[in-house]
Amino acid sequence: MEATTTSPETRFDARLWGLLLLLCGVLFLDGMDVSMVAVALPNIGHELDLQPSSLQWIVSGYVLGYGGLLLLGGRAADLIGRRKVLLGGLAVFVVASFIGGIANDGTTLIATRFIKGASAAFTAPAGLSIITTKFAEGPARNKALSVYTATGASGWSLGLIFGGLLTELGWRYTFFMPVPIAAGILFLLPRYLDRDEASEGFSLRKLDFGGTATLAASMLGLVYTVVEAPSVGWGSARTLLSFVGVAALLSAFVLIEQKTPNPLVRLGIFRSGQLRRANFGAMALLGSWFGFQFMGTLYMQDLRDWSAVQMALAFLPTGIIVATASPNIGRLVNRVGTTVPIAVGLTSLAASYVLFLNIGANTDYLTGMLPTFILAGIGFALTFGPLNMAATGGVAPEEQGLASGLVYTSFQVGGAIGLAIATAVIDAGTAASSSPAGSAAALLDGFHPAVLTSLAIAVIGIAITVVPLLRGRRAPQLAHAAAGEQE
Repeated sequence: MEATTTSPETRFDARLWGLLLLLCGVLFLDGMDVSMVAVALPNIGHELDLQPSSLQWIVSGYVLGYGGLLLLGGRAADLIGRRKVLLGGLAVFVVASFIGGIANDGTTLIATRFIKGASAAFTAPAGLSIITTKFAEGPARNKALSVYTATGASGWSLGLIFGGLLTELGWRYTFFMPVPIAAGILFLLPRYLDRDEASEGFSLRKLDFGGTATLAASMLGLVYTVVEAPSVGWGSARTLLSFVGVAALLSAFVLIEQKTPNPLVRLGIFRSGQLRRANFGAMALLGSWFGFQFMGTLYMQDLRDWSAVQMALAFLPTGIIVATASPNIGRLVNRVGTTVPIAVGLTSLAASYVLFLNIGANTDYLTGMLPTFILAGIGFALTFGPLNMAATGGVAPEEQGLASGLVYTSFQVGGAIGLAIATAVIDAGTAASSSPAGSAAALLDGFHPAVLTSLAIAVIGIAITVVPLLRGRRAPQLAHAAAGEQE
C-alpha cells in the first residue's frame, strides 16, 4: 500500500524539506547511537563488571535486533502503513533508550539494545520508502537520498565526539541523550507526514512471522555459539549441537519461505549472482570493521589508558572521510560502474588492517595509527554505496524493497558475526598468553590475532565479491582479442 495519497514531488518546498530533515534526524539518531555506545563500552564494562565476551553483546544485541527484523519491518511498512510503522518504531526507541540509561545490570542493558535495534529495523525501511514515494524518481529523489545517506554517516561521526564527551560525565548519558531528540522528532513528524491510506484487506497473516522468527533465532544462535565456543571448547558437544541447531533453524527458514503464500524472502531472488556477491561483500565490510572497532576501543582505553574523548578523536578521521566523500560516490559509479569502487574500497580496508598489525604498547598515533583510519575511511566511502547499488541493480521494480532489505540485513548480520569472532579471538589470545594477565603484552597477544581476523574477513570479501566480477569483465576482452587475432 502507498503511504500517502499525493503523487511524488519534483520540487522541494518548505514542507517537503521539513519532512526530509525529520527523516534524516531519525537516521542520524541510529548512526549516532551506534558510535556513542561503542565509545562507552570500556566504561560500561568496568562499572557493570562485564567481560569482553559479555560486553560485545551490547553491540551485537542492537545489530541482531536490526538485522534479524529488518525484512519484517519493510514488509510491515508496506502492509500496515509507513507513517504508523515509523512513529511506532520511534516511540519504542525513546522508551528503550531511557530504560537503558537506568539499567544496573548487563542483561537489562543488552535487552534494551536489542529492542532499540528492532525499532530501527522498522523505522529505517519506513523512512526510506517514504522518501522514494514522496520524491519523484530522478534529480529530486537523488538529491533527497544523497542528503539522507550522508546524514547517517554524519551521525556516526558526531556520535564519536558526543560519546567521548558524554562518557567523561558518565556512560549513562550516551543512552539518555537520544531521548529528547527522538521525542522532539516524534512530536513534529505527524505535522509533515500525511496519514496512511486505509489498509485494504490487511491481516496479520500476511506477515511472515514464522520466517522472521527462524531467521532471527538462527542468527542469534550463530553469534552466541561463536562467542561461547572459546570457553566451552570448539569441539565440545555443546558447541557442535549449537551449530547443528543453527543449521536446523536455517533449514526451517528455507522450508517456510518455500511454502508460505507471503514469504518474507522470495528465494528465487538469490539466482542473481550480482545480488549474492553484493550481499557477501556487505557482510565482509561490516564483519571486518565491527570486530576491528571493538578491538580498537579496548586497545586505546584498556591498554593505552586513553580517555573516551581521545579515543573518539582517534576514530574521527574515518567518519569525516565517509561523511564528506559518500555524497559524491554516485558520480563515480556513473562513470566506472560498481566493480572498481568496490574492489578499491575493500582493498583499502584490508590495507588499513595490515598497517594496524604493527601496533605496540607505545605506538605513535600520527605515524602508526592515523594511516589506518584514513585508509579505512576511504574504503568505507568507496564500498558502502556501490554495494547497495550492486545489490539492487537489475532487480525488478516490485522487488527493490526486498533487495534493499537483504543487503542491509547482510550488513548488520555480518557485523554481528564478525564482532563475535573477533571477541572470541581476543579472549582466546589473552588467555593463552604467556605474559602476566592484564599486562600490555597479554592484551596485545589477543589484539593482534583480532586484527588478523578482520583482515581475513576483508580478503574473503574481496575474493567472493570482486574477483568473479573482474573475471567476468575480462572474459569479453579476451574473446574480443581472440577474434581480432583470427581476423
